[in-house]
Amino acid sequence: MFDFTSSFWTWWIAFFSVGGLIGCGILVYWMTLGIKSGETTETMGHTWDGDLAELNNPLPRWWLLMFYGLIVVAAIYLVLYPGLGAFRGVLAWTNASQYGAEVQAADERYKPLYDKYAQQDLATLAKNPEAMQTGARLFATYCTVCHGSDAQGAKGFPNLRDGDWLYGGEPQAIEASILNGHQGNMPAWSQVLGKEGVYNVAEYVRSLSGKEVDKVRAAAGKASFQQVCVACHGPEGKGNQGLGAPNLTDNIWLYGGSHEDVLRSVREGRKGVMPAHKDFLGAAKVHVLAAYVYNLSEAKPAKSP
Repeated sequence: MFDFTSSFWTWWIAFFSVGGLIGCGILVYWMTLGIKSGETTETMGHTWDGDLAELNNPLPRWWLLMFYGLIVVAAIYLVLYPGLGAFRGVLAWTNASQYGAEVQAADERYKPLYDKYAQQDLATLAKNPEAMQTGARLFATYCTVCHGSDAQGAKGFPNLRDGDWLYGGEPQAIEASILNGHQGNMPAWSQVLGKEGVYNVAEYVRSLSGKEVDKVRAAAGKASFQQVCVACHGPEGKGNQGLGAPNLTDNIWLYGGSHEDVLRSVREGRKGVMPAHKDFLGAAKVHVLAAYVYNLSEAKPAKSP
């Protein structure tokens, strides 16, 4: 909040912040003037239900002191904490420093636990109920936004329970994926294949998983597939985990297996990003999280939808 483009904004914010407090003080004082000693109470000209009138009595003293006290508290806050533009406050507090302190305290408390888990290989750790409870909490906090609370993913986000893996399902491969992340890139082929070529390749791709397709178009698409697709997906369409190229024969689809979905993938390409968590979570937490994800796929073998 301190990266202002000019000092004008600092003074602008400070002026209205301080001016607002002074204005509130003047308003409260003005509202206490009411009647003076020896004067009679007067109405303010507002009457309801015939005889219910608004009088000019001053505010009760306890109410008045409460208002003044709140103004003083606000002034003290602006001195101690950020609130006047680039002025950081006497305490120099920032939300980043508080977050860092909380993270450091949590690391000091839980580091021995994660260090203990880090000494175990992933396959063994996946059988540890206590570690899996910790992994489940990590997954719920950091992974459900993409993969869902049940880890079954969504369109464009892989299902982690079906045993089908883009970059490998071995424990070390899963850990590497979480640590370093991945950036998938399926190029668009509309300029190379043309409209008819894209349609034919999409039909052939769908035929690899046993779907009902136009056989004539699929046969025509096979020739194009062998020219432009085998480099990533292989001559049989079984994919390449080293490149993150999916297996096209197992009827498991990341972006959908309908004709329109496959047609769009071939025509426009796809770009997927799995963010790296090494610097964010640290290797020890990723180790537990990887064991949890590995356990999910081991608990339920792959199924074709």
